[in-house]
Amino acid sequence: MRDLQPPTPDDLEQSAAVHHVDLSEAERDDLAAAAAGLLDAYERLAELPPSEPTTPADPDRSGTVPSDDENPYNAFIRRCSVSSDGGPLEGYDVGLKDSVSLAGIELTCGSAVLSEYVPSTDATVATRLLEAGATITGKLNMEDMAFSGSGELSAHGPVPNPHDSDHLAGGSSSGSGAAVANGDVDMAIGTDQAGSIRIPAAWCGCVGHKPSYGLVPYTGIVGLGRSFDHVGPLARSVEDCARTLEAIAGPDGLDPRQGAIPTEPYAEDLETDPADLTIGVLEEGFDREESEPGVDETVSDALEDLADAGAELREVSVPMHRDGLAIWNGIAIEETTATIAGEGIGSFGNGYYDAELMAAFGRARRERADEFPPTVKLVVALGEYLAEEYHGRFYARARNLALDLAAAYDEALADVDVLAMPTTPQTAHERLEDPSRLQVLERAVNMLENTAPFDATGHPALSVPAGSSDGLPVGLMLVGEAFDDRTVLRAGRAVERSVDWTA
Repeated sequence: MRDLQPPTPDDLEQSAAVHHVDLSEAERDDLAAAAAGLLDAYERLAELPPSEPTTPADPDRSGTVPSDDENPYNAFIRRCSVSSDGGPLEGYDVGLKDSVSLAGIELTCGSAVLSEYVPSTDATVATRLLEAGATITGKLNMEDMAFSGSGELSAHGPVPNPHDSDHLAGGSSSGSGAAVANGDVDMAIGTDQAGSIRIPAAWCGCVGHKPSYGLVPYTGIVGLGRSFDHVGPLARSVEDCARTLEAIAGPDGLDPRQGAIPTEPYAEDLETDPADLTIGVLEEGFDREESEPGVDETVSDALEDLADAGAELREVSVPMHRDGLAIWNGIAIEETTATIAGEGIGSFGNGYYDAELMAAFGRARRERADEFPPTVKLVVALGEYLAEEYHGRFYARARNLALDLAAAYDEALADVDVLAMPTTPQTAHERLEDPSRLQVLERAVNMLENTAPFDATGHPALSVPAGSSDGLPVGLMLVGEAFDDRTVLRAGRAVERSVDWTA
């Protein structure tokens, strides 16, 4: 830690001005004298060593950059092999999105801004995967700072879709979707703030589960906003997602997103009789302005297959769902701005603060912020403008409306087991050689209409393959009550058994 220097009167005048306080000359001198005394406590803070998560003692940890032949879909940023003793995930290869800390392996968040940072501790999810016997085989490509759903904005290059390399894998967990779909890993860990697990799962034709908010600890992962950060698994089957969730779910005592978290044996008794399921087909999730008819038809056909297997389908309406993306925007833009200003971690929550990551992020954004992608530049500029001009009015309104939206979904779920709709209104975006800045910004967020609302409300949501449209995979999304992830996974398994799809 650098030696703590007391502020000069000029320093305090400039700092106060940021908060619209104009100090007189006498005030400057008096406050500078008082500040020097207060900083004695900070000197003591520098001397007291806080407890830290256990640092893995593994001298052999190292990562390598894969060759093009080893990485045909640009899914990996680093290859590695980290494992421990056996457990329920022994024999499974798992990849981590590159916002998830793995000690000894570079973490970039898919960005040129945060390059060369090597964490010294594992994220909780990485620790739990290793304890369950999994082998972590790489850090996976992702959209730059996780703020895009297209799959084309990583500083390490775009991630092509394994089903058609002229299209994109989707994001922001782009490498996670591509690596699972291509068979490079058995499971992957992604993060989801607006759909970033479910979008690549839908576009790449695999399974992706956004757990209930807080079910899986976010400790050791770079986030966008504490109220809507989620982390969860992608796999080629619902059962493997359930196995992974079983290994990583539950409180760790460090993540301020978590309180008392109920967990279940998610992989047990997945084979639910479809006749025992009541599926609420969400009217507002279909026939949107952005919807491709082939996507809506494919999802409807898959639901009819499920009905033929015995499930009951009910039409359900939640009119407020149409406003879900607007509510998410009102939350995410100002909260992400605050998180970035909070050195990538934020503040004012109980739990563990990764001082090492905060220091690296703080240095990086001050030295290289011009290298942020257009999405992040837009968010921080607009978020600061909204906060400064409207004093949190729209953020507060959006957060309060999210409570109403959650209640509306809960009311609909009171009569059905899960809600069903297309994961995204369209199939994977076509790759463009040189998209304009405005094209990049539009393509980054034009698939979020059905996914983002459930990040604002925290409901569990699962994307399962429903079929294909024009040769590209289509995802069916199932949404359940908070912490009823088990029912969502069972319904997803029933879809797998009922729908025969190929892309």
